[in-house]
Amino acid sequence: MHRTRIRVVEDALDANNTIARANRADFDRARVTVVNLMSAPGAGKTAILERVIGELQGVSVGVLEGDVQGSLDAERLAGLHVPVTQLNTDPGFGGECHLDANMVRSALDSLPLSEIDLLVIENVGNLVCPAEFSVGEDARVMVSSVTEGEDKPLKYPLMFRTAQLVLINKVDLLPHLEFDLEHFLYNLDQVNPGVDRILLSARSGEGTGALCDWLTRLATPAGGGVREEVAM
Repeated sequence: MHRTRIRVVEDALDANNTIARANRADFDRARVTVVNLMSAPGAGKTAILERVIGELQGVSVGVLEGDVQGSLDAERLAGLHVPVTQLNTDPGFGGECHLDANMVRSALDSLPLSEIDLLVIENVGNLVCPAEFSVGEDARVMVSSVTEGEDKPLKYPLMFRTAQLVLINKVDLLPHLEFDLEHFLYNLDQVNPGVDRILLSARSGEGTGALCDWLTRLATPAGGGVREEVAM
């Protein structure tokens, strides 16, 4: 039974990776850079996008919003007058706690790829499953808020290990919390040594300029940026 289960999981991941490569080929043909934005629920992904999208200069942004149900986050982002496509995993995909390559592929016809330079896929809030499924992205950005504790990189290593950038959000709350930032960064380096990291606050705007710069370099590699590639 144990061996059978392992084989089934491997087959599912192999199938996902095949579709992810097809997605990536379509994104490359459209010359669109794709970021897979991941975090636990409530870490602040949508708030960060609300702050950053308005500050990005020279980069046209679209968002694929992943949720189990509802469209509350998509409605917030639509107010920024950027193209937003809602993708719910329930009931069409059984209420999955993550987006996979096939789900993203089902939404491609709804995405205005010819009109954008950067597509942000805001994944379902979860610290486990999203890290296991490539969707055809160029880079993964992981958000961890200071309200979650210093131990999260050690408890959920795959999420942090597969990220090209880790955002430490809600730093405006540090004076009110017993959160040891240096301990968190030490734990982060244990699972992903030297990974890019930005301290920011979606509320105050601290650090959002650095995030805008990082995204601009990613989306415009001809201008000197290095386009990361997620292994599939």
